[in-house]
Amino acid sequence: MDFKTFLQEFKKITDYDFCDYSENSISRRLQKICDETKMTFEEILRRCVTDRPFMGRVVEDITVNTTELFRDPQVWVSLFNTLYKSLPKTTVTFWHIGCSVGLEVYSNLIMLSELNMLDKCRIIGTDINPRVLSVAKKGEYAYSFNKYFEDNFNAVMRGIGSKSKFSDYFDIDEKKDQIKIKPPLLGKPRFICHNLVMGQSPFAYRVDVVFFRNVMIYFNDALQRKIMAMVYSKMYDNSFLILGKREDLPKSLKSKFISNNIFFQKAN
Repeated sequence: MDFKTFLQEFKKITDYDFCDYSENSISRRLQKICDETKMTFEEILRRCVTDRPFMGRVVEDITVNTTELFRDPQVWVSLFNTLYKSLPKTTVTFWHIGCSVGLEVYSNLIMLSELNMLDKCRIIGTDINPRVLSVAKKGEYAYSFNKYFEDNFNAVMRGIGSKSKFSDYFDIDEKKDQIKIKPPLLGKPRFICHNLVMGQSPFAYRVDVVFFRNVMIYFNDALQRKIMAMVYSKMYDNSFLILGKREDLPKSLKSKFISNNIFFQKAN
């Protein structure tokens, strides 16, 4: 059985459709699963039918859960000086797609806090993986593995001219090897389990800012167009879209956005 057949069969026995993921990326991840479990595709499928936790681990290994606090600090500084300072002072809705364990969401909340806008914002984080969403809701992360978060934080604060300290937003417990988000950030975002491939929105309202960084690179062209059409339909006119540094809009949508190199603005 090749990996394409595996994905078709996996789709039949689960609620997950990975058939339109980028072939190079997903084939490597599937091969890694086979190597680590020492199982064939057929054996993995049979076990997924009877062992739901195992199936969940397979899904987790297929999906990408890489994220960090203030990833690419200079991007956040540029966003602060352009997008954030142009936001209206009324209620603003943010949508983080593929939010993983929530570190991008909390990065955004810190920026909003620096602008005294926390009480004027609605924040939604969505991801296909319920386990990573449970981590996001708790806002707890390993300290020793993520010490560099403080370096990213300090770089952004210097860049935006803030005197805020890491300890203003995080509790650090070295004995427990833990970093924990402080209130009022903790509990502010709403995290929703959402399968992008279905092409349907996870909520009814429209949004002002969409963070969609480093997700589309894992989809093929057809799936990118399908998902971006759905995202476009949920955005207000003149709203903002932030993609990853290596990502671009599908050609079919380029004329519907204005680019300033840091973000895209939906044309009126």
